[in-house]
Amino acid sequence: MNVALWLERAARAHPDRAAVYAGASAWATYGELARRVSRVAGGLRGKGLARGDRVAIVMRNAPEYLVALYAAWWAGLAAVPVNAKLHAREVEFIVANAGAKRVIDGPASLAALEGDAIECERCGGSALAWLFYTSGTTGRPKGAMLSHRNLVQMTLGYFACVDPVSRTGRLLHAAPMSHGSGLYTFTHLAQGAAQVVPESGAFEAAEVLELLERHHDVSMFAAPTMVKRLVEAARARPRGLRTLVYGGGPMYLADLRQAMERLGDDRLVQIYGQGESPMTITVLTKDHHTDRDHPRYEERLASVGVAQHAVEVALRDPEGRDVAAGEPGEVCVRGDVVMPGYWNNPEASAQALRDGWLWTGDVGVLDGDGFLTLKDRSKDLIVSGGSNIYPREVEEVLLRHPAIAEACVVGRPDREWGESVVAFVVARGAPPAADELDRLCLEHIARFKRPREYRFVESLPKNHYGKVLKSELRAALR
Repeated sequence: MNVALWLERAARAHPDRAAVYAGASAWATYGELARRVSRVAGGLRGKGLARGDRVAIVMRNAPEYLVALYAAWWAGLAAVPVNAKLHAREVEFIVANAGAKRVIDGPASLAALEGDAIECERCGGSALAWLFYTSGTTGRPKGAMLSHRNLVQMTLGYFACVDPVSRTGRLLHAAPMSHGSGLYTFTHLAQGAAQVVPESGAFEAAEVLELLERHHDVSMFAAPTMVKRLVEAARARPRGLRTLVYGGGPMYLADLRQAMERLGDDRLVQIYGQGESPMTITVLTKDHHTDRDHPRYEERLASVGVAQHAVEVALRDPEGRDVAAGEPGEVCVRGDVVMPGYWNNPEASAQALRDGWLWTGDVGVLDGDGFLTLKDRSKDLIVSGGSNIYPREVEEVLLRHPAIAEACVVGRPDREWGESVVAFVVARGAPPAADELDRLCLEHIARFKRPREYRFVESLPKNHYGKVLKSELRAALR
């Protein structure tokens, strides 16, 4: 089914119910939202776009973001949400790779698309709904193809495993709607509940806390670094907060304990997922957070929980054999929520999807009770402030400098950001200045991807095959 049918049904059943808030102010009812979505959908089809064509959305969080997303689906198109913080060249690559026929880059470009209203397009569950771009093994972003069926299964999994949603609930979009927060729009829209978009269009701890006082029954998704900032800014337990789902990076146990004390341990849920299996691999529930009498309570808090109902989870060795409880292995997942493959990338699809399972590239350990603890990211992905950074992207930029012979980028644990980027550099002659390298990075990649520190070394540690031993560089940082 088309996920936009949830909006159509909500608009018919209760057209006057508030659907979207801009900050504390009502922005649109369900009837108003559906009418505008149908007009933008009509405009998109009127521009010559056909069923299955891609529409890129490059916007900061705004109420109009919901219009853009659902208009694409209403018209039978596929949405390509793009992180608005990316460098222009990175955005250009994603738009070109997706073959997007139209780019929506703000409320003005959205308004210009409005045309005659059309009926919501009917489509099968296998139709492409969302191209979720994530870093790949080559350092280039890869488009995980998420079908309408994937998104429906993800939403049902939320209701079953994470949190039920009442019609009085409200979803606060403090995290980017191009990623996890946007994927959660369905949970509240399907129930006829409301969405709240901060007026700043970004995460501001003071603004979020104010909105948690102005609204009630609020749920939200946040990266661990956002949770930490909320805890530091909060002077009292937010009255309106119902559920805070955190994920997208490592949560230090000390930070989690502070969050439980300040925000309420009966309000926290952790999820572990990937763009390839969106938001739905494991869950550490509210009950797990509050079950202090369990003999392994500390171990469970340090885990990412148990498999969600919509998937099976297994840990495997490189030969594909299941490993025993307590032994490390690569996290593998299967279920109707898992992507069918990467967009126009059969090689990467074949590597990630084997024998019906998604091989995540993450290494973890399962205990005898089914709790998964992540140990490392075998793909060397760096997660900083909830954003993904692939080291090769940064290394390739640094190697553009004529005075740099070799470069290797790794992540260092950072209590504020989760991880920070450190570049080990071998120079040709005199090392270039750090600010010179900063300028080079800012010319080619997003600001949040540039190294926080440059370490100049005489050589990089390598094995007999010439591969850089990143484990030794991480050890040097420790």
